[in-house]
Amino acid sequence: MRNTRTRAIIVTGLVAGSMALAACSTPAPEPTEGAGDLTIGSVDLAAAGCPTDIKIQTDWNPESEHGHLYQLLGDDYTIDDSVKSVTGPLMASGEYTGVDVTILAGGPAVGFAQPNAQLYADPSIFMAYVGTDEAIAHSGDLPTVGVFAPLEKDPQMIMWDPETYPDVESIADLGKAGATIRVFGGGTYIDYFVGAGVLSADQIDSTYDGLPAVFVSEGGKIAQQGFASAEPYIYENEVADWAKPVKYQLINDAGYPKYAAVMSVIPENIDTYKDCLTALVPVLQQAELDFFASPDATNALILKLVDAYDTGWVYSQGVADYSVKTLKDELVGNGEDDTLGNLDDARVKALYDIVLPIYTAGGLPVADGVQPTDIYTNEFIDPSIGF
Repeated sequence: MRNTRTRAIIVTGLVAGSMALAACSTPAPEPTEGAGDLTIGSVDLAAAGCPTDIKIQTDWNPESEHGHLYQLLGDDYTIDDSVKSVTGPLMASGEYTGVDVTILAGGPAVGFAQPNAQLYADPSIFMAYVGTDEAIAHSGDLPTVGVFAPLEKDPQMIMWDPETYPDVESIADLGKAGATIRVFGGGTYIDYFVGAGVLSADQIDSTYDGLPAVFVSEGGKIAQQGFASAEPYIYENEVADWAKPVKYQLINDAGYPKYAAVMSVIPENIDTYKDCLTALVPVLQQAELDFFASPDATNALILKLVDAYDTGWVYSQGVADYSVKTLKDELVGNGEDDTLGNLDDARVKALYDIVLPIYTAGGLPVADGVQPTDIYTNEFIDPSIGF
């Protein structure tokens, strides 16, 4: 079970701030030609100047939310359980692209450092998952530019027991009901909900440890944060002392329009690797379509990696299957147009307007004069690729 995964902006700063200062002047990986005995297909990332090994830092243990990345691997891969990574030829719909890809686990594998911190701590990492709120919060000390958004909606949610709260349909309803809500400390979305009057400060219990014990022992009297792609299935099917449905609302649908896990690079690499990103990002878009069209083989790899990494986290076939269905039903898609992976200008601006005063008041390292368009670009997205 996912028991420590967070999106706490304050945690990011505490873990990452000092290491970033030492690493930020280190040069990015040099473009090199691809190698290997495989025949390069219609996409040649080596010729486009991509690194020989494109290293990508995720935000957690392998899971189906990351299926679009593990889809890039064919059958010829190497697992390194000492650093919790997998490396193999980077494949575009089954064709070799001339380079390798290494997918790095996050969470316990990196001491719970956030991906943007890892991107600066290890210059060999080319891309990392960075949420749009994190990108704004750390635009001053760990600046990143998002180039592909695999999730249309953040899986983060708040859940409750529908038997205890039969009239509750939303997070706002929980506020009106006066329900206690257990969360990890430091979540900006909670600060926003309290500041906007959706919830009251005395409802928030920041002692959540990721485990189900308190939710169960309270008999559903409390609400709790979680991920729509996992906890609803886990609580109904794998928490024996609960074993019944929960209801939830996504924080996105409650008014916090964050893009989660945006694939991001350091700002200078937008120009340095322009040709590479122009060739690579459409491959990432298509890999997501390929994964959801036929997820079984990639999910099998994800489960294999969870076992090999042995971090103490449990991820079952049932959760993986549920995650794919929930992702398809609620969390991935084309947004307001026909394109997968681009970021909507108005939505990023709306989040910027929400979080900027929170971060300013909290003293987070927001860059002076940072604008919404500084943290992402759609220039590498192929608008013809979508669901």
